[in-house]
Amino acid sequence: MTLTAKPPAAAPPGDERGHAVASVSPRRPRNLRSWVRGGGLSTLAFLAPMLLVFTIFSWSPIVQSVIMSLQKTNLLDPPTWVGLDNFVHVLNDPLLGTAVMNTLSFALLALVFGFPLPILVAVLMSEVRRAKGFYSALAYLPVVVPPVVAVLLWKVFYDASPTGLFNTILGWVGIPPQPWLQSSATAMPSLVLEATWAGAGGAIIIYLAALLSVPPELYDAAEVDGASIWNKIWHVTLPQMRGILFIMLILQVIATAQVFLEPFLFTGGGPNNATVTILLLIYRSAFQNSLGGDYGEATALSVMLAIVLALLSWLYFKLTERWSTS
Repeated sequence: MTLTAKPPAAAPPGDERGHAVASVSPRRPRNLRSWVRGGGLSTLAFLAPMLLVFTIFSWSPIVQSVIMSLQKTNLLDPPTWVGLDNFVHVLNDPLLGTAVMNTLSFALLALVFGFPLPILVAVLMSEVRRAKGFYSALAYLPVVVPPVVAVLLWKVFYDASPTGLFNTILGWVGIPPQPWLQSSATAMPSLVLEATWAGAGGAIIIYLAALLSVPPELYDAAEVDGASIWNKIWHVTLPQMRGILFIMLILQVIATAQVFLEPFLFTGGGPNNATVTILLLIYRSAFQNSLGGDYGEATALSVMLAIVLALLSWLYFKLTERWSTS
């Protein structure tokens, strides 16, 4: 009798190192019946109110804005369709270039001075051992002050006379009075200074919360290696807060690109259009250009600004995706 050897059983698939890898059967596509049995209807019922509210208050105004940007309307007379004429008129506005440059100038100054300042204050406050709650409340106090009240208060501080608060302080060190809001050279930095003071409190609280997630062992190891306080901040604190820093940066860019309150209340866009921003130009188109305003052109400029900010945000997240998660 002849015995025939059975062929060896096929080895399970493995990787290039020879390790066995469990075979995974392809996932079957779920049909409507399996989706219902899996609780899809109950999930949809819970999501429906949120989706309805989000659609009414978020997507519906966006759609209406896009439609209005293609119309000529003052909200009094019946609207007429003009297509892309509103966008052409906006692009041909001689003040558009000035408004864009002023907005970029405000955003750049706010990033240079307003972005690192809350980080520095939060790090210093995290080192305080006593009355940390008091200092946190003190830092957040400008956020509690209503924005209009804060601007009017600082407008008094910016009094150009020798008896103004800031000019009085400068006089103590022998510096002559400065025309804070009356000069094209100092108007924009003055707006940035107030905006930085008003918005730093919220960022400080966020950074303080982020600092709590940094493992203390990293600071102990750095201290053993003889690292100074600045080396700890640069090599430990900032890398651990990288994700929140990237998010706060893009939020600040979006916020500064939509600055309106400061130039509107401080200078009205002056002097000599030195503080005219994009949102102030939108306001003028809607409420000051003619009787009833031209809401079509104002909305067209708003849509253009939204598109630019959306593209900038997308590009920013694409460029920093690996850095913020690594």
